[in-house]
Amino acid sequence: MGIPRHRVVALLCVGVPAVGLTACGSTASTAFKGEQHEVAQAVSNLQTDARNTDEQKICTDDLARALVTSLGSASGGCKEAIKNQLTDVDSFDVTIQSIQVNPAHTPPTASASVTSTYSGKTRPSTLLLVKEAGKWKISGVQ
Repeated sequence: MGIPRHRVVALLCVGVPAVGLTACGSTASTAFKGEQHEVAQAVSNLQTDARNTDEQKICTDDLARALVTSLGSASGGCKEAIKNQLTDVDSFDVTIQSIQVNPAHTPPTASASVTSTYSGKTRPSTLLLVKEAGKWKISGVQ
């Protein structure tokens, strides 16, 4: 059973449907190479946009189309859903433990095993990504 669409960003940013990272920015850039680097950068971009409370950028640049469509069905659309989730986040820090890329899928997919802290507890989760128009985007959380 998946995480409800209205909790995706909150978990990624909190440690499981929202996004925050320690392995982001320059750390993400140097910790991984090739496609793994691109996936790490996508997670980093989401973290940066969440910290900046840039709901528009999250919806247009960071999240996969299917997720944006799902969030768009909520009252106020994707931007309002993200805005509401960001107010619940107490830490945007996430550490990427590992990245798996599956280029054989159509479209290519990836997963990033991450840990984050929520309510003082470290929690593991897996971010799911899909490559759309040559760019990795967050498609969900497990």
